Amino acid sequence: MSRVQLALRVSDLEGSIAFYTTLFGTGPAKLRPGYANFAITEPPLKLVLIQGEDGEPTRMDHLGVEVEDSGLVTDSARRLADAGLVTLEENDTSCCYAVQDKVWVHGPGSEPWEVYTVKADADALGKSPVASVCCTSGEQVTDPGHVEVVSGSSCC
Repeated sequence: MSRVQLALRVSDLEGSIAFYTTLFGTGPAKLRPGYANFAITEPPLKLVLIQGEDGEPTRMDHLGVEVEDSGLVTDSARRLADAGLVTLEENDTSCCYAVQDKVWVHGPGSEPWEVYTVKADADALGKSPVASVCCTSGEQVTDPGHVEVVSGSSCC
């Protein structure tokens, strides 16, 4: 089952956890320092909350599509690059307290999207060249349609 991911940067993590638990009728699937995620069945949604600065308004950090396996990530990377989109592919990256394979693209308003699969649990949140808090490969892709593979980076 695929589902859309919405990652929000929030200043009040505990208050946000309480609010979204009430809104969706389910608690977080994963809680870590400065981080929570909800695996919501209906509607199919992965809601990620990332601790922001005190007093900062809640804002979108990045968007994503969680897929079942790495083959679907690879298929998505190929399809997106073939369509002429700039892509950044990361394999075996530690991100959002999980080991993931993913591909990043940007929408027309510069909004970052990831297509990803979770392979295992991890101990780190990570930083990103793509989203504001996840991933730290340091690699930038500038050629339209170019797929860059970055292994072992740190990402969300």
